[in-house]
Formats: sequence, C-alpha cells, structure tokens
Amino acid sequence: MANHKSAEKRARQTIKRTERNRFYRTRLKNITKAVREAAANNDKETAQNALKIANKSIHAMVSRGFLKKQTASRRVSRLALLVNKLA
Repeated sequence: MANHKSAEKRARQTIKRTERNRFYRTRLKNITKAVREAAANNDKETAQNALKIANKSIHAMVSRGFLKKQTASRRVSRLALLVNKLA
C-alpha cells in the first residue's frame, strides 16, 4: 500500500483512469464491430450509418486524449474502405 500522500493520490488517479480507459476501449470495439457486422451482412445502408457514428465517436476520442490522431484516422480509413467495397 502507498505510504506517502502523493503515492495515495497516484493510486486513486490510476483507478479512475483505468475505469475511463476501459469504457472507451469497450466503446471503440463495439462501434467498429457494428460497422464490420453490417458490412459482413452486405447491408450497405446500415453500414454507412454505423460508419458515420464511428467516425464521429472515434474522432471525439482523439479530442479527449484516448487515441492519437493518426490511429483514429487509420481506423476510420479502414472501416470506410470496408463500407465502400459494398458499393
């Protein structure tokens, strides 16, 4: 256990950050899964709607500092390629 005030604070902050990161990581997986499942079912309209939501959500994660800008762009790009193949 922590012996100093600063170490106790760091332990509290770590717990908060871990919970926050778990929330965003799960959300990211679910968002991308929705796009991939719609693409796998050849449902173009649903895939496009899911891609719009994914694009907005992934870039919002960048502004919150969860993802790096290039990582978000790469993820959105790959999802967009998948959806565009349906056309």
